[in-house]
Formats: sequence, C-alpha cells, structure tokens
Amino acid sequence: MKRTIFAFATLLGAVFAALGEGQEGPMASLTISSPDFRNNQPIPARHSCEGVDASPALNWSGTPPGTESFALICDDPDAPVGVWTHWVIYGIPPTTTALPGGVDKTDTVASLGGAKQGMNDFGRVGYGGPCPPRGHGPHHYHFNLFALKGVADLPPRASRAQLEHAMRGHVLAQADLVGTYERE
Repeated sequence: MKRTIFAFATLLGAVFAALGEGQEGPMASLTISSPDFRNNQPIPARHSCEGVDASPALNWSGTPPGTESFALICDDPDAPVGVWTHWVIYGIPPTTTALPGGVDKTDTVASLGGAKQGMNDFGRVGYGGPCPPRGHGPHHYHFNLFALKGVADLPPRASRAQLEHAMRGHVLAQADLVGTYERE
C-alpha cells in the first residue's frame, strides 16, 4: 500500500511539474479585476456594440518576479461560430498594473509604453466589445491576462494564434476575469 501511495505521489508530482514547465513562481498570485463590472457579472452596455464600444478599465496585482511584459486576450467562448476573439494586446510594460477604460484602437498605444494591439475577429485592431446575437442568452467574456518572461517579439496587428505561439513557454502567471453580456 505504501508503495502504491508513493507511486501515485510521484506521478502526481511529475504531472504538476510538467504543467508548470517553463513557469516560475506561483501561478495563482496574479489577479485581475475591473471597476466597471464584477467577476461573472454583466458588462455595462457602454463597453458593447450597443454602446460606445470602449474597452473596460482593468486592474491587476500580484505580478510575479521576473515579469518582463504582459499580454491580454479577451474572448467569447459562447459565440455560435466558436471562440470569438474580442481583443489582443501585448508588449504591456511590466510595471503596468492597469489598463484605462477606452484604450485607443491603434496599432500601438503610446500611453501604455508602446503596447501593441492585434487583430480581433471583427477584423479590426484593438477592442471590439460584446455583440452577441439577440436572444442567444448571456455570453461569457474572458479577459485573460498573462505575465510573461520576455516580450512577445511581434509587430502590431498580430493574430491571437501568433501571440499564443509567441507566449509558449514564457507564461509566468495567468489571471482571468469573466463578464457576461446579453442582447434582448
């Protein structure tokens, strides 16, 4: 019995080591929030296609040691066509602890230390807010923040897939904030 428990503990340790390969520090230390909505609560209409389509303000804490940049991907896994990407922004300086509401929809954002924005699934640069089909029920919008060892060496207008490829093996921590939105 002791041998079985030891073997299981060894296997479990190997699994956790593999999951954390390329990672440093505690994965759970990074947290993200918004003054505009609470986790798992509705996103105000002003941040949607029914409003001014401005990005919400985001705040984070718990930056792990060794962080050299941040990246953020916002998506909707409830979209009828599959996961829909609403925002890709990367190269955010490591000293940054917040994104203001209404980030400019430009290739680079000077006010964020030259952070670069990628293409969303609307075919535009920057944030594209919630715009689910009417009567489709509430959709869930994930604001995934990544603390990175290194800076994603990508030009502006990169795709989500390009950013995810560039981040492989460089994620020190990840945090997720979920907002909901429904069009009547």
